[in-house]
Amino acid sequence: MSTKEPDDGRPAGDAEKSSVPDEVWSKFVQDHEGEIRDTAPKEPSARARMVTARLREQEARAADRQSGGKKRFRKKGGAGAAGQPWQPDGWRTGPAWRELDGRATRRRRFLSAVGVVAAVAVAVVAVNPGWALSRLPGGLGDRFTSSGDTRATPTPLPPETARPTAAPYAAEPGMPTLKQPFAGSPAERWADGAGAIVVPKATPVGSLSKAQVAFALTETKQLLVAANLDRRTLLGERPQTALNVIDPHQTDLLGWLGTALRKPDKRHDPLTMFSRFDPHELRLVGDVIKVRGRTTFKRGDHGSVVVHADYTFVYPVAHADAGSTEVQRTIVRRVLDTQLLDAAQYRVTPGKLYVLRYDEDISNTACEVYDGFLHPEFTTDTPAEEPTGPATDPYDRSKNLDPNRSEACGTVTRT
Repeated sequence: MSTKEPDDGRPAGDAEKSSVPDEVWSKFVQDHEGEIRDTAPKEPSARARMVTARLREQEARAADRQSGGKKRFRKKGGAGAAGQPWQPDGWRTGPAWRELDGRATRRRRFLSAVGVVAAVAVAVVAVNPGWALSRLPGGLGDRFTSSGDTRATPTPLPPETARPTAAPYAAEPGMPTLKQPFAGSPAERWADGAGAIVVPKATPVGSLSKAQVAFALTETKQLLVAANLDRRTLLGERPQTALNVIDPHQTDLLGWLGTALRKPDKRHDPLTMFSRFDPHELRLVGDVIKVRGRTTFKRGDHGSVVVHADYTFVYPVAHADAGSTEVQRTIVRRVLDTQLLDAAQYRVTPGKLYVLRYDEDISNTACEVYDGFLHPEFTTDTPAEEPTGPATDPYDRSKNLDPNRSEACGTVTRT
């Protein structure tokens, strides 16, 4: 018996046994020929293959860096690192600032998730090559995409009024570009800049009036803005506006910050309070910094008002040279407690605040570098030490900053 398949596509031997007449079978094949052709596997287009190859090269470079790349989820602890605010030393005397203890000077650092993002991007090409092409840095994707390819603007989130119960959702896949520096990040839905720092409505607290509480809230916001959003501070200039908010009676704190700004080292690191980039190394991408967090207040000891601020700042940056198109993000979470005492009862400076506590975690900056600047990692950077710390999501605001958290250089799951 011949093993050759019949011309109509039915296996040998089945033609005699089949109860389907030849003319019915032929009509079936003819009617469904188009559907069969549409569902058959197709060779990827040259455009999709090119983008896939480009993204795989980026993934390979990122994988090479992960063997020794370094980005940190920064130190715990600033003033009051153990989480305990200072108490006034005596009647008519304001609280005294003290320098960080040994445990408070520890750093916690994490490697970036560039490799993870690149792997996701390769998968996205297979699903939606047109959208993936539009994400290529430097406008390269514009050469291959039609003018009709657009990316929907994410719906902005309402202000944060309570601690989230979980980390943010997985954002729409994307890679940061000069035009869209927050692509692929939950921060795309966050508010912009100082407008994101929304202070609550003031009410009287103890012997302090509504106006005095409102002043404490406003000045705390001023300190946050001047330390983390002011363009001059971000580009390495002295943050004098922020320093002016602090009561001059906090001589230890102001002296320590002065040393940190003038001659930074491991024990005197201005990044504990200020976000700073070296303008000779990096430039900020665009005019927007994304911010998410909340401010609360309560009655403190001795009739004071204590303001608690917890905010995360997302900074997109690129190399300083004009031709650089790669964009990376550094993420800084800051927790700040300030206090306004009644000037009629304590030796304080009217119009100034005491800083009770400050703490921070920083994602995507070099480990063991204490020159007073943030140093995000790029795909072209030379790998350094092997990360040893745990992986952490820098966008997760559902937990308090643990004062006993690890100081090891580790990895972040996304930037």
